[in-house]
Amino acid sequence: MSDARQIEAEIYERLSKVIDPELGRSVTDLGMIAAIEATPADANVDTDAYDVTVHVELTVPGCPLSETITNQINGAVSSYPGARLLPHIEVGSMSRDKLADLVADLKAERKQNPFSKPGVKTRIFAITSGKGGVGKSSVTANLAATFAALGYDTAAIDADIYGFSLPRLFGVHTQPTNLNGMLMPVTAWGVKLISIGMFAGADRAILWRGPRLQRSLEQFLSDVWWGEPDVLLLDLAPGTGDMAISVAQALPNAELVVITTPQPSASDIAVRSGLVALQVPMKVRGVVENMSYYEHKGEKLEIFGAGGGQRVAEQLTAALGYDVPLMAQLPLEPEVRETGEAGRPAVLTSEGALRTDGIGQTFRGLAERLMAL
Repeated sequence: MSDARQIEAEIYERLSKVIDPELGRSVTDLGMIAAIEATPADANVDTDAYDVTVHVELTVPGCPLSETITNQINGAVSSYPGARLLPHIEVGSMSRDKLADLVADLKAERKQNPFSKPGVKTRIFAITSGKGGVGKSSVTANLAATFAALGYDTAAIDADIYGFSLPRLFGVHTQPTNLNGMLMPVTAWGVKLISIGMFAGADRAILWRGPRLQRSLEQFLSDVWWGEPDVLLLDLAPGTGDMAISVAQALPNAELVVITTPQPSASDIAVRSGLVALQVPMKVRGVVENMSYYEHKGEKLEIFGAGGGQRVAEQLTAALGYDVPLMAQLPLEPEVRETGEAGRPAVLTSEGALRTDGIGQTFRGLAERLMAL
């Protein structure tokens, strides 16, 4: 084997470590490397240098993560230890037939809701509340961003079909990529997301009832390529309606996290959302009290009263027969709303790192506690 042929073979092996960030597979396994050509560079300049051209076929033209993939390929070629390689990346797209075969293979592997299979490693947390306006979506967004910042492969489904909020809270303005009927979730701040709010016409009133609501969840689970995330969060609609029942049927291994605010008008209703676990095979993992206090000049002002989260935890513990702890008490902070409305979860810095001050540490503690058992 000539030096050039050996370089081509070894570069192909190195590219097997380059992972497509959407599909979670190597670019070689996915058939995205069409050819590798190594030719000696100008001998008058450098006798140990080779021009290496890598022909890459993306799954779709204009793939939003093409730059990420090509940068990784460039790095794999440039860091080759045996010679000085000059990478040249030529990017195209798969033929319709090749793409159809790839999607068919991926669907054949999955065949069904991937999160209900025996032995699935994904921890699933369904974030619920008794009523709207208690900050359920904000907690979901910040918790998802926290998990991602801590290094977990994180996904989130906006299952609040009528009141979807996650696209705005994550600053998402694009639609999922459609691969021959299989959707790629949009990734923002390290979290893979899907929401009805990402699709055209979502700004109109949605008038769906039980069967169609259930089908929307099934599609979010089965028709979206999630890979194998460590954590999946679902932002449920308030109350105990059709979507909560659909989640229980589709994801019996999900764990409920109940969100409430301190006042009785919220906490009494929040108990009902947790009592769903008496009728469906889901466990209530714990309670989070939001808007617990407002800190002003060193004093904690209990604007919405006190004790609601603890009341919910105690009532659910008594009714369900196992410990349902109060896992966190989150302060009322205008920054959470302001930053979230601007499209960045408030637990993150502008660079995407987890904040090391109060809110960042509070959500870190909540995430670690959820994953502890």
